[in-house]
Amino acid sequence: MNNKEKYKQAFSAIHISDNLSLEVNQMTNASKKIKLNKLVAVVAICVLVIGSATTTYALDVGGIQRTIQLWLHGEQTDVTIEFDGSGNYEMDYVDGEGNTQHRGGGGIAYDAWGNERPLTEEELMEEMNSPEVYYSDDGSVWVYWYDQKIDITDKFEDGLCYIKLVHGDETLYMTAKYQDGWSTSSNRFVEP
Repeated sequence: MNNKEKYKQAFSAIHISDNLSLEVNQMTNASKKIKLNKLVAVVAICVLVIGSATTTYALDVGGIQRTIQLWLHGEQTDVTIEFDGSGNYEMDYVDGEGNTQHRGGGGIAYDAWGNERPLTEEELMEEMNSPEVYYSDDGSVWVYWYDQKIDITDKFEDGLCYIKLVHGDETLYMTAKYQDGWSTSSNRFVEP
């Protein structure tokens, strides 16, 4: 008789109790339920993620739109904006008169080696938050910056206007050439 047969003979008289057998079956069933619940949760999350991504894609036709607040004409305005990744943006908003307005823009910058590159989203946002000169139909000229509306109509001398803008800790020096653009600097007035 070999060892295997001796072990079988020695332990053949021992039987597992019915209570222990029932407990093992209950633990096995509970483990299966937990695995099934986890599987259902994972499938539900996947469906939710895929469904929301599909809805976002369908609403935006593939681009990434977001709604942000910008200061436009001295008023904080909800704007739906889309950046195309090539240094351009398009935005829609409702003006003070309830009309839907559309604007777009973009630009390029040059790196240290003189190579052209598209502006980043951060650079475009900085540009959109910069001061703006607006010429009214009534002949008045206004500067809009954040919540400031400054009438500079009478400040032009020989077609130039120099104005210091302050918003919190930020100070800008603006040089405006009548009907011919403007520039700003955080250090000093820019000479035309």
